[in-house]
Amino acid sequence: MNKILFLPNKRLVKISHKLSSAVSVWHPPSFPTFAEYITPFTRLKRSLAFIGVLSLIHCTGMAQNSFLLKPDRVFDGLEIHEGWRVWVRDEKIVLVGEQKTVEAEAHKSQTSGRNPLQIIDLKGCTLLPGFIEGHSHLFLHPYNETTWDDQVLKEARSLRTARATLHAQKTLMAGFTTVRDLGTEGAEFDDVGLKQAIHQGIIPGPRMIIATKALIATGSYAPKGFSPDIDVPQGAEEADGHDRLIQAVRRQIGKGADVIKIYADYRWGLMGEARPTFLLDEIKLIVETARSSGRPTIAHAGSAEGMRRAILGGCETLEHGDAGTPEIFSLMHDKGVALCPTLAAGDAVAQYRGWKKGTDQEPERIKNKRITFKQALDAGVTICFGGDVGVFSHGDNAREMEMMVDYGMKPIDVLRSATSTNAQIFHLSQAGNVKANFWADLVAVEGRPEEHISDVRKVKFVMKNGVIFRHDTSLNPMPAK
Repeated sequence: MNKILFLPNKRLVKISHKLSSAVSVWHPPSFPTFAEYITPFTRLKRSLAFIGVLSLIHCTGMAQNSFLLKPDRVFDGLEIHEGWRVWVRDEKIVLVGEQKTVEAEAHKSQTSGRNPLQIIDLKGCTLLPGFIEGHSHLFLHPYNETTWDDQVLKEARSLRTARATLHAQKTLMAGFTTVRDLGTEGAEFDDVGLKQAIHQGIIPGPRMIIATKALIATGSYAPKGFSPDIDVPQGAEEADGHDRLIQAVRRQIGKGADVIKIYADYRWGLMGEARPTFLLDEIKLIVETARSSGRPTIAHAGSAEGMRRAILGGCETLEHGDAGTPEIFSLMHDKGVALCPTLAAGDAVAQYRGWKKGTDQEPERIKNKRITFKQALDAGVTICFGGDVGVFSHGDNAREMEMMVDYGMKPIDVLRSATSTNAQIFHLSQAGNVKANFWADLVAVEGRPEEHISDVRKVKFVMKNGVIFRHDTSLNPMPAK
């Protein structure tokens, strides 16, 4: 039976482990049932126990957690290595490499002041860096459940936040230890609190790179279709011109944005055709303002002209790129701008509109997407893995990986895109590789995903920051003898 482990507070887990160090088996903490949560006496007992643990922490200090991971092979973010081992201590990877060397060093390191070395057998599995989702919307859920307009206009932000906590958990359990979340779509700055809750160990979830509200040109975004006499709340922040754009960028950064997202084009006006929004000089101003505080700017861009302005304006990644041309992709390559193609979102929307995939002929939009994606690959554009998840179900992020292969990428290139490439694009200097001194963000999947990309769905083990969140084979790894 599959089991999922969430260790919400690493400090408490360590103390629990130290207290039971005389026992040869590492036992995860048990969790109360819902009925226990609502029993006042139980809550009182748990509060008293928590106070006791805090006192013990103050008196005894912290012991270190140490794990030796034994998969069949390791994908280090670039290549496959058969028989490699990975040694983790606390939140970092200590050593990676040949079995004999790593195991010898891990065993030699054991001293009386540390917890026993825990050996985790991942037989039949490939160990990889934790996947990095490049385009998510944790505050959205699939449009065939509730339309985008209704989510923005009719769902309470408290309801959307409650959903987002579940979306974050599903994402992590699918092996995605980092997400770049590109806009709350009307939920204001609620992604800031979600990121904090995950970081503080209140809820399980991936590391978050957040864009907060995102920026749109006045009148260009949505919801739309209402009387022109009515001002409807928008799914992003409207700003134009020199002073207002600088203020909006600085306001979003001040509230917690790690990245500034703009909509370089959108379907606006009565005809609903994708047309450019911000002027090139406005984009340059946004980029300059964000860059002055160390934040990158990225752009939603689907039209050729919107893409051109975003590239020349200094945006680091373009999202979608549906109507890109060979000339535009060549410009992207020359300027070092990455493409996040979001293949799965377009596929999902087409099916929501009635396309029966596998039975019906592909719609023109899907055919065109295949063409433009190949043009981007032929031009040597760096491909950022990101599916625009939220349009489709959270936890189904692997859908984008499968489509990238179907549209022409090699499986191992997709794995690179979802790990080391995204880490480099997103300026994550300690993520995306299985490498000494990097974060212990790791996922093990059954099979060989470098040959069969769908094996990324067979997640057996998830570790983030040295904490085990999922281990489907055994929750009782044995200490080294």
